[in-house]
Amino acid sequence: MTTSDTRPPIEPGEAAPDFTLPAVDRNESVSLADYRGRSPVFLALLVGLWCPFCRRQLVQLGATEGKLKALGVESLAVVATPPENARLYFKFRPTRMRLASDPELSTHRAYGVPRPAVTPELMEALASTRINPHGDYPEPLPVMEAAATTARMDSYAGTPTDQADMERQWPQLKGQFLIDRDGIVRWANIECAKEGLGGLGKNPPEDVILSAARALPPR
Repeated sequence: MTTSDTRPPIEPGEAAPDFTLPAVDRNESVSLADYRGRSPVFLALLVGLWCPFCRRQLVQLGATEGKLKALGVESLAVVATPPENARLYFKFRPTRMRLASDPELSTHRAYGVPRPAVTPELMEALASTRINPHGDYPEPLPVMEAAATTARMDSYAGTPTDQADMERQWPQLKGQFLIDRDGIVRWANIECAKEGLGGLGKNPPEDVILSAARALPPR
């Protein structure tokens, strides 16, 4: 898959790039340094709320948050939309995840999460690939149809902010990273890295995330 990213994805053993972003749940900033020396952190880099798969992933990750916390691991999701848009959404759909806002995808670039180049080959592949990322369709659907179907199932009506985010961000991929207390990445997952476009919209399985958390170096 041809990508327009500027660096390869961060891999286990590398230092996690620092960042400071607006928090969603309160009028302050959240940074990786908040966790340094205090606890490991599970970091999920998502795109804007226009993405139906990201909205579903946030629900799944919210259910995993307590299990990670029981293992001493904090959770942080970065959503690529302005803070005020995220605050409105999560007012009605609260999550246990701590959230930060990064509409310009600066964190994705720092962590090397790929953004495929929009080419005729990519568009043909999107048209021919069928997905069922959450297992709730009777059968796998073409990518665009799957996204529209999930939005209808969730009764989600997009906003002008969503449209602007989508036009600026698509087709940015997503990533998850497990970072230890010293700021070293110990586990990483990049969307589509293993399955190609067939992996669009999939979260890593919960048991994989928890297994990686249990394998963190002891304090």
